[in-house]
Amino acid sequence: MHPCEHHDHSKPTPGRDAWLDAPPIRAMNLAGNEAVADLIDNAFAHSGFNGRRLAEGAKLYKRMLEANATVCLTVAGAMTPIGMGGAFISLIERGFVDFLIATGANLYHDLHLAYGFPMVQGSPDVDDNALAEDGVARIYDVFIGEKDTLMATDNMVLELLKGFDFSKPFSTAQMHHHMGRALWDKAPHPEKSLVAIAAKYDVPIYTSSPGDSSIGMNLIVPHLFGEPVMLNPVLDVIETAAIVRDADLNGVVEIGGGSPKNFYLQTQPTLHQILMDPSKGGHDFFLQLTTDAPHWGGLSGATPGEARSWGKVKDAFTNNVVVYSCASITFPLIAQYALCRCKPRTQRRLFTRLDEMTGSLRDAAKKSRNDHAN
Repeated sequence: MHPCEHHDHSKPTPGRDAWLDAPPIRAMNLAGNEAVADLIDNAFAHSGFNGRRLAEGAKLYKRMLEANATVCLTVAGAMTPIGMGGAFISLIERGFVDFLIATGANLYHDLHLAYGFPMVQGSPDVDDNALAEDGVARIYDVFIGEKDTLMATDNMVLELLKGFDFSKPFSTAQMHHHMGRALWDKAPHPEKSLVAIAAKYDVPIYTSSPGDSSIGMNLIVPHLFGEPVMLNPVLDVIETAAIVRDADLNGVVEIGGGSPKNFYLQTQPTLHQILMDPSKGGHDFFLQLTTDAPHWGGLSGATPGEARSWGKVKDAFTNNVVVYSCASITFPLIAQYALCRCKPRTQRRLFTRLDEMTGSLRDAAKKSRNDHAN
C-alpha cells in the first residue's frame, strides 16, 4: 500500500522507512534565480488584485531598505519546516534583516537542517493514525520522523545550551545567540541554520511565547533537576522596545500574524503609552503577508489602519502593504526582489549593542517619569 492511500486498520502500517523515503526538504536557494525581479517589476506591478499587491509589497521592502530603516522580520506559521530559512539567511547576510521575532517552533525546526536530520516531502492526504503508529509527525505535507529528527533534535537543544548561565535572568535573544554560536562548533552544517547565521552576524532573535515550542519544552529538564531556568520574557519586551527606540526609522516584514506580529507592533505603545517616551509615533514601514481576513477580529488579520488607531504604525495609509496570499509563495518572490534590486547594507550587529540601548531606554524612562511627576 502506498503511504498516502487510506489506511486499513486490519493491515500493518507501511513502516517508518516507507513514509520517510521521499525527497528531502532543503533550504531554499535564491542564487541563480534572479529573473523573478523583472517579473515583479514588469508584470505583477502592472496587473491587479494580489499580484499588484505583491509588487507593491516588494517595492515597499526596497524603500525601507534604501531608507536605512532598522528592519524586523516576524515569522509565524511553519516556515523553516518547508525550507524558508534559506531565504532568511540570504537576507541576513546582505544586511536586510536587523532582528527577528519568531515562534519557537520555527527555530526548533531550523535546527534539523544544521544537523542533517531529515524533513521530507509528504502528503496531506494520508491516514494520520498510520503515521502516528509508525512514528512519523506531519506538518500538512511535510513528514518528520519522531526518533530520527524530533528526539534527535531534543538531545541537541540542551547540548547547545551547555555553558549557558541559567541562574541569572536572561532574554530569549541571549539564549538563541548562545545556541547559534554553539552550532558552529557542534553541528555539521551550521551554514544551513538561521539560528547559526543570525549569531554569526549578531542579529538578535526573539520568541514572544518561549514556552510554546520544543525548545521551551526541553528547558524543563534542567529546571526540574536542580538548575532553575531564569528565562524572563519581560527582558524581551525591554530589549525590543529599546531597539525600536534607538532606530531613526523602523520597518517590519511580517510573515503571517500570530504572537510575533503583535510582539513587534507593541514596541511603539510600550514606548509612548507605558514609558511616555516622546521619541516615536508608530512604525514607519509595515509589510504583511497573510491569509487572514480582518472581519474575524483576530490580530493576525488586523489591518495597518487598525494598528494606526493603537499608535502602532505612523500612518493608516502610507508605507503600509498587506499581501493576501500564502507566504510560502509571496515571501521568496519579495525576498528575491530585494536581493536583486538593493545594495548590501552594513550589518547593524544589534546584539552587541543591547546593553547600550536598554541602558539608554532606562535613563530616558526615568527622566520621563520624573518630568511627569513634577
